[in-house]
Amino acid sequence: MGGAGAGSALVIGAGVVGVATAYALARRGVAVTLVEAADGPGRGSSFANGAQLSYGYTDALASPALLKRLPAILLGADPAFQVSRRLDPAFLRWSLAFLRNGSEARFRANTLAGLTLALESRLAMADLLERHPLDFAHEGPGKLLLFENQGALRRAAALAELKVAAGAEQQVVSVGRALAIEPALRSATGRLAGAIWAPREEVGDPHLFCVGLTRVLEQSYGVSLRFGKAVRALVTGARPGAILEDGERLEADELVLCTGADARALLRPLGLEVPVMPVRGHSLTLPAGPEPPRVSITDTARKLVFCLLSGAIRLAGQADVGFSGRQVQQRRIEALLQAARESLPHAADYARPLSAWAGLRPVTPTSLPLIEQRAGLTLNLGHGALGWTYAMGAAERAARLVSGSRTIME
Repeated sequence: MGGAGAGSALVIGAGVVGVATAYALARRGVAVTLVEAADGPGRGSSFANGAQLSYGYTDALASPALLKRLPAILLGADPAFQVSRRLDPAFLRWSLAFLRNGSEARFRANTLAGLTLALESRLAMADLLERHPLDFAHEGPGKLLLFENQGALRRAAALAELKVAAGAEQQVVSVGRALAIEPALRSATGRLAGAIWAPREEVGDPHLFCVGLTRVLEQSYGVSLRFGKAVRALVTGARPGAILEDGERLEADELVLCTGADARALLRPLGLEVPVMPVRGHSLTLPAGPEPPRVSITDTARKLVFCLLSGAIRLAGQADVGFSGRQVQQRRIEALLQAARESLPHAADYARPLSAWAGLRPVTPTSLPLIEQRAGLTLNLGHGALGWTYAMGAAERAARLVSGSRTIME
């Protein structure tokens, strides 16, 4: 691999992970070309996700609690989850690996490994914003994780102790303390068992972040932006690169793949399989209601997130495992609305949604991204529901692989 501060790289994918990776490389002196099939950055899974920068809430999807709910999920009785019944070998392999990661030991190990990456990401985001102030509705309101079950709260409290020891800032708070932090919880206090308060959690619009950072990449670092250019095939070997749908061939010293769930189709012709499965989520952006939450909210029972973003409420949730369609599913939107009304009935004007969106989260069995080199290319894939949170830290790790640098920040 090329030395630090030299060479060229072709980064494929311009979501939050791709643009962050392009930045991490360009800042090290690498000549970067950023290629994206859409007509602009952040149009896929980064477009309208939950918007929370959850640096302390990195809980892996596979867990003992989820495995206990599996019968209900498979029977379609859990509105937060859907599981595809397809039987292709890749899906079955991924499912078995996912189940193996549902033990308590693996859940904790995966969660804490995610926390390490998230804390790296927070540092990298702060460094970026010190160098290049970006306007993407970025704020640090903190976050409350709500629990309706004492057993679930005790388990979360035990995990929070491990997270605090690893550098996170979290504290278990009573219902009264949660209400003092966020008065909008008034309608929910009767059913709450308690909450976890994470005061340093942040929010930001990931699409606006991608737009702003690509502008910086072009103007300050000379990055070549190639939007509306779908990749047909990858080329490895002495001169790696990509062949575009229109036949154009792009080459560079290094090839970096940041295409999320779409990576599997590009890698398969090279004989490479990656354990990344699409998990569809939905979001709604709604006018604020009479009692919008000022801090970010994660309703752990309903698997919902709420955050105030540029004066509107961003509501997101659901995990449709193995579904590759990106079209908004009205039935899932209705389920999301019903759960939100049950959770915080006055947070938003649920009768007048401004926009609805569906996106594919690229999830690994461990819920940890693949940041590694294989067959002459660098992978930065599989960030799951925490792609926005992990993007900056994952980009630094990928850039160190490419450049051979051992420093985290330069």
